[in-house]
Amino acid sequence: MLVFADRQDITRVGLMHVADNMEGAPQYRSVEDKAALIEALTQTPDAAVYLDYTLFDIGDVAELQIIAQRFRDVLWVLFCDELSYEFISQTVAANRQFGIVLKDSPLYEIKESMVYALRHQRFICQRIAEMMLNPPATDDMPPAIASLTKTETEILKLIAIGLTTKEIAERRFSSFHTVNTHRKNIFRKLGVNNAHEATKLALRAGLVDSAEYYI
Repeated sequence: MLVFADRQDITRVGLMHVADNMEGAPQYRSVEDKAALIEALTQTPDAAVYLDYTLFDIGDVAELQIIAQRFRDVLWVLFCDELSYEFISQTVAANRQFGIVLKDSPLYEIKESMVYALRHQRFICQRIAEMMLNPPATDDMPPAIASLTKTETEILKLIAIGLTTKEIAERRFSSFHTVNTHRKNIFRKLGVNNAHEATKLALRAGLVDSAEYYI
């Protein structure tokens, strides 16, 4: 059984299309939040899960590892836009339950990853495999907050006080797509994977006051 855990409609539809066109048309289901994912894994504890960690409601790598430990027979395919080397080393390099294929990977790699998943074998796409073999210099991880542009810094502050992408777009009179692109660039530059991790860095750097964060 395949479980597609992703909040983007287009991604879920794309994964289902790939599955439907595979030989034997494997069974699958899709979920959009952590509660539904836990329910699916409770019912099918040996599933293969395609998870967009960066957009899903899993707080940090520690929480993901706890879920993986709870469901030890689950195979995880991290299906994301980008992931930091630090995160990869904490998951894929440390636990054979985790594989990775990127959303901009060639279609043949995505199809191959699904073949591996149905065999319950982990798959690591070429770009991530090369990164693991040639890790970036320590000084490059994570990139300093000083590397953010003025606009990115302002958006990080709004993320840190709890605003959603839609709320930030409305406040800045920008499109959802524009803010989402800035958000991805911020996460990439900071070497983080979600708002929780970005917020911790913003707090440490003094970009937001802790009183603002806890409002």
